[in-house]
Amino acid sequence: MRHLRAFVSSLAVGCAALPALALALEEQVIEVPGFADFLAVDGETVWATNAGRVERWSRTGKLAEVAMTRPCGAMTMLEQDLWVADCKEGALIRIDARSAKKSATIPTGIANPKGELNVAAGADSIWIASDDNGVISRVDPATNKVIAKIPVNPGTYYLTFGYGSLWAVSSKQQTVQRIDPKTNSVVKTIALGREPGFLAAGEGAVWVQEQGDGTVARIDPQTNDRVGRVKVGETLKYGDIDTGGGKVWLRTTEDQTFAVIDPNSMTVIARAGKPSGSGALRYTPAGVWTTAHDLHSMSWWSDPASIGE
Repeated sequence: MRHLRAFVSSLAVGCAALPALALALEEQVIEVPGFADFLAVDGETVWATNAGRVERWSRTGKLAEVAMTRPCGAMTMLEQDLWVADCKEGALIRIDARSAKKSATIPTGIANPKGELNVAAGADSIWIASDDNGVISRVDPATNKVIAKIPVNPGTYYLTFGYGSLWAVSSKQQTVQRIDPKTNSVVKTIALGREPGFLAAGEGAVWVQEQGDGTVARIDPQTNDRVGRVKVGETLKYGDIDTGGGKVWLRTTEDQTFAVIDPNSMTVIARAGKPSGSGALRYTPAGVWTTAHDLHSMSWWSDPASIGE
């Protein structure tokens, strides 16, 4: 484990560049053998997918691991359980996070066996894109059974839950669809830019990576309209996105490790770290977790509240 000082500069995107603001974030780099990728926060610790396993890490080292065939995509926590897609088994795996043991395997199917997808929790359910032709499966954690299959646009892989709804992005159709959990049906389809991907709900909106355009789209959950875009870079491919602390946090693959968006000004207010290839990001009030699987590492960035002050 080693400590670095990461230089962060502030830059407005989509308008004239502002003078750079030098901020110092402390980056704690943790060496993680294998292929640490997607993350799920579990209190002061974090779970990461790896080759043939998921692992629980703290800032002082690895705490547990659970063998899997091929964990893939972004995970979610619901109470004391970790929910993970397994691309080889075509199933949703439930793991008791306290005992670090599997408690259920639910054969849902996987919409994108390449692994770019995610599991979402909301409305007392777990949601997973289960068929590339356009199906989302809804799982009841009380029974570990699929209780609904919702038709959506083909190529829907990316999900998030917020503002009383499930939001689902189709890369192929370049759309985000809002799904009402009371009726298990699509109530609105919204056009997006090129190669939309991961998304997050929070800070007053739903935020979607438009990976091919290098932009983040803002969806207003009150009107169901796309109401703005933030230009971040040339592309945002294979990154990640989260919200919290009054900001939008964006893992990128070019120019920096992650960028920070002010949802009020709709500008990039900070860029942190060196380019580190593909990886994931999760925000906590105490710090931000990122992974860089090509560098076999995970990082903890302390004091995120200092950004933008």
